[in-house]
Amino acid sequence: MSAATIEPGSFRDPHSRVVEADGQVLRLLSEQGLRDWNALATSELFRGSVAEGKLVGTEIEAEGGADLPDGLVDGAAAVLRHEVVPFVSYPYEWTFAMLKDATLLQLELLRRALDEDLLLKDSSPYNVQWRGAQPVFIDVGSFEALRKGEPWVGYRQFCMLFLYPLLLQAYKGMPFQPWLRGSLDGIEPQECRELMSFRDLFRSGVLGHVLLHARLERRNADSNRDVKGELRKAGFKKELIVANVKRLERLVGKLEWRPGASEWSDYGPRKHYTDAASEQKDEFVRRVAAERNWGLAWDLGCNDGRFSRIVAEHARTVIAMDADAAVVDGLYRSLRADGDTSILPLYVDVVDPSPALGWRGEERRTLSDRGTPELTLCLALIHHVAISGNVPVRDFLGWLRSLETKLVIEFPTTDDPLVQRLLARKQEGTHPDYERGYFERSLGELFDVASSEELSSGTRILYVAQPKV
Repeated sequence: MSAATIEPGSFRDPHSRVVEADGQVLRLLSEQGLRDWNALATSELFRGSVAEGKLVGTEIEAEGGADLPDGLVDGAAAVLRHEVVPFVSYPYEWTFAMLKDATLLQLELLRRALDEDLLLKDSSPYNVQWRGAQPVFIDVGSFEALRKGEPWVGYRQFCMLFLYPLLLQAYKGMPFQPWLRGSLDGIEPQECRELMSFRDLFRSGVLGHVLLHARLERRNADSNRDVKGELRKAGFKKELIVANVKRLERLVGKLEWRPGASEWSDYGPRKHYTDAASEQKDEFVRRVAAERNWGLAWDLGCNDGRFSRIVAEHARTVIAMDADAAVVDGLYRSLRADGDTSILPLYVDVVDPSPALGWRGEERRTLSDRGTPELTLCLALIHHVAISGNVPVRDFLGWLRSLETKLVIEFPTTDDPLVQRLLARKQEGTHPDYERGYFERSLGELFDVASSEELSSGTRILYVAQPKV
């Protein structure tokens, strides 16, 4: 196939590598990987989970993989073809409710796999992606035949990447995203233990999954014990794994994060617009959105998703991004309740977006490397980026230009009450570039401005622009 490339983040499994080729997502399987796939493909777990939208649609493409990059030591015994997910996101871009739902999906699939003598050999949230507000498990290579007498080897990874982040935010009010962004391996048991107080030890799950886990790791850190062999001799049974999984499902199901009011969580109800200006803005966005059917659209600074929903009427996928976790969490819960599969809400700060991470900086990609939008909304945002974030106006417009996207952007003038509030926090003269004339000149140098419209409030202007050729 032409332009076939191995996915850099799929190197950790010796029996399975992901390849992107001609817009398709393929998976190379070793002989062992093929045996595991056949066991999964003939299971009720696979048929039922794919039908329910919980497991990615997958079928065998070919025996062998001679025309694809060599990604396995002994070559490929078979190639699978996957349904393509709309946009790849990472756990440090999710909110509490999103990670919780991904965790419950992981546990459900594990429990159902055990019913058919299968097991998930790892426990990574990177194996979960989204169709809008619906989580879907994408790594069919994670399933393998259950080996009699062996424990759940993915338990430690489950704690570090799923359970501990949820516990920290639910019990301590501590955002998990910086931890997961700081380490792709997650939170170590001892790290989590040190963050828990004495009173926290009496909370559900902390004693067994944090304190005792950390103690056992310290005790066995330098040990050469054959733990698997010892458990096998002791008659370890899968029923013990099943019981642990069910306890974890109950624990996670009860975890809640109740954020306090954030600066923007009541932005919509506060209405920085008159009813007339709000309707005018809605109609402006609706006209642009209706111009064509869009593939991927971005809504930067989406807040409650009002405009994401307008664009979603004419787009296959909308990525709704905001730097306020409480706002994004609320939007996700709303979209989930609606059964929405076209709008993906993400916790993203455009001033500090997700960087390239992992081995050679290629395991996790930057935001724009995962797919650039055909249409971008940048409404009521530039004053936060330029004034609060100290990003020069032209630099921000230059980044938007690099996306090669049609742009709908709103510029609040210095007469706008919110802009005045932001400027009042800064030393006078700190932002000379935040001025309508300079903004319009810079926009015109980078984009062809198709139209503009001043809202009835008189302090905000909307623009539609196309990148200059």
